[in-house]
Amino acid sequence: MTKLQLTAVFSAALLLFVMYFGCETKTKEIQRSEKSRALSSEKTDINLLLKDARSTISEAQHTFVLTLEEQLETANSDSAKVAILKQLSGKWYEFGHPAIAGHYAQNVAELSNSEEAWSIAGTTFGICVQEAKDDIIREFCSKRAIGAFENAVSLNPENITHKVNLALSYAEFPPADQPMKGPLMLLDLNRQQPENVLVLNSLARLAIKTGQFDRALTRLEKAVQLEPENVSSNCLLATVYESLKKTVEAQQYLEKCRALQAR
Repeated sequence: MTKLQLTAVFSAALLLFVMYFGCETKTKEIQRSEKSRALSSEKTDINLLLKDARSTISEAQHTFVLTLEEQLETANSDSAKVAILKQLSGKWYEFGHPAIAGHYAQNVAELSNSEEAWSIAGTTFGICVQEAKDDIIREFCSKRAIGAFENAVSLNPENITHKVNLALSYAEFPPADQPMKGPLMLLDLNRQQPENVLVLNSLARLAIKTGQFDRALTRLEKAVQLEPENVSSNCLLATVYESLKKTVEAQQYLEKCRALQAR
């Protein structure tokens, strides 16, 4: 599992959603102007990333991608474009370039405008944030992960998973002026839904990351009381007990973790 606790990475990348409660609030001209300003303020863009990525793949891989790009240019329907964009996203993810994969996943979401597609785009960019070594690329992907999950939330405000993923995106690469925004969002969700296991697990993960193992233990013990066979809760408990030097409990939960994963 990833730190963002997401369910899948499809072959499915940041154009902010311009609908607010279902109503368009800005003209196309303003949208284009704002997007242009946002991109110009960034330290990299998708064209630079694509140029660098293309230099790392094999000739056969380059030919395959080029063929898909040519097919995309001649596709005459949104459904055909979506199918090709998913292939491009999947291939770039397979090639080890989640930032490029996220870009094409975002393109899919822009065409289909479904919460699932935006969630997949956010997930893919989130993996980029976790895996990238360069902070410029991490920032590029972080902004787009946040934008994608914001769009997913706007399409379905009742889906707490989207809100958790949004909070975790902020926590993974915190804004310089709001370093605690992600954790505070999770704490707010915990106040709203104190028995939500996904939220408890997410808070526990952040506590583990910062070495707050006792706090993580408290949240995870509550989580397994609510859902005794939750895979994440049991696996995280094994990590916490190991960190607390409680080897018997660590082994117990490690065995349960493996058994649940094997199902």
